[in-house]
Amino acid sequence: MLDFACTLADAAAEVILPHFRSQLAVDNKAGPAAFDPVTVADRDAETAMRALIERHHPTHSILGEEHGTKKGSSDYMWVLDPIDGTRGFMTGLPTWGTLIGLQQGDRPILGVMNQPFTGDRFIGGDGAVLHSRGKMTHLTTRRCARIEEAVLTSTAPEMFAADELPRFDGLRRRARLVRYGADCYGFAMVAAGLIDIVVEAGLKPYDVVALIPLIEAAGGVVTTWDGKPAHLGGRVVACGDRALHEQVLPLLA
Repeated sequence: MLDFACTLADAAAEVILPHFRSQLAVDNKAGPAAFDPVTVADRDAETAMRALIERHHPTHSILGEEHGTKKGSSDYMWVLDPIDGTRGFMTGLPTWGTLIGLQQGDRPILGVMNQPFTGDRFIGGDGAVLHSRGKMTHLTTRRCARIEEAVLTSTAPEMFAADELPRFDGLRRRARLVRYGADCYGFAMVAAGLIDIVVEAGLKPYDVVALIPLIEAAGGVVTTWDGKPAHLGGRVVACGDRALHEQVLPLLA
């Protein structure tokens, strides 16, 4: 399954890369009241991955951001986000990635975050590794037992609802350093031991399923704000240190 997940990543990269840093059209999926961008690169990359899954694993279910759900007869489901971080993609910033998760029942068991422009491929499952420029690095989260020593990241403060923002703000004010706009790279950097906390809200399963095995295999923890499994998305917090996670949850819950 790992080899096949990497095949999917290669197929998506072949579609996406020719569009990166080009003047491609951007559509808005959210309508006039909001902005949820999507491009032909998002749609066509997911189409390419789905075609491979349907050919090689026809009994597997598929959940993708752009083309919805296909129900299979097995308990395996591929969860796909062809470009996580489309805002970064459309502005030429390499903070996006292709997310490929494999779930068995309700349990994420394998995840790949692939960034073909930078050459980074993060893989989580039986261990966590980074393949980059011909080198493989085993990943381990770092120990950070105090919020005051932690590096925190989130997509943007404006993503939080009125009842969520004060909770996030209380955590933000205590953290040593706060960075925004990393999207899936923020989660990957938790696995790499460079970021300590990711806090997000409004996530969908395809935003997080691939990242859960990566962080857990590196020694971290990913839950909802109230400490429940995060594979359905929603309000999600990831920490590299479990002791830190125990301090963060009461501030968010």
